[in-house]
Amino acid sequence: MSAILELPELRERVARWSVDEYETLVNQGLAPKRGELIHGIIIDKMSKSPLHVDLSRWIYDEVCKHLPSGYTVFQESPLRLADSEPEPDVSVVRGIRSDFRGKHPTTATLVVEVAVSSVATDREYASMYAEAGVPEYWIILAETRQVEVRRSPQSGVYQEVSTYSVGQTLSCETLPEITISLHELFA
Repeated sequence: MSAILELPELRERVARWSVDEYETLVNQGLAPKRGELIHGIIIDKMSKSPLHVDLSRWIYDEVCKHLPSGYTVFQESPLRLADSEPEPDVSVVRGIRSDFRGKHPTTATLVVEVAVSSVATDREYASMYAEAGVPEYWIILAETRQVEVRRSPQSGVYQEVSTYSVGQTLSCETLPEITISLHELFA
């Protein structure tokens, strides 16, 4: 079935949804419960392995420990972007929790995705986060025990891409209080 979407003449005819239309579907209980809107297309989210859950939770807990005042950390919560509403594993946004009781954040200072079996997908998401002006995007590469860091978004493309390995410490450039020991992450 998925091969049919590779046909350019059919790919053009895929129904596209605006963020407002998608949120209406969600509010009416009509959107897939495990879906997210990516570039106007509702995509079913992948199931999470125990490793994915563990790494996501560890990053969330560690970011919470070092979170500076005036920021909020979310886990698997929507970001309302121009044509997408992804639910990154971890996102750090400017503002306090009560700022988001009636609306989803529209950008983030840091987004983290854990890639156990979804490396290609998470790399594709980079353009979406760069277009939204997210200054830093981390992809936790579980299989190789590395973290791919993307920084300096310009015109929908991150200008800097670095890879950190076990034994190194990763600091968020925008929020230097947030540091991650890769040895501890992958222990």
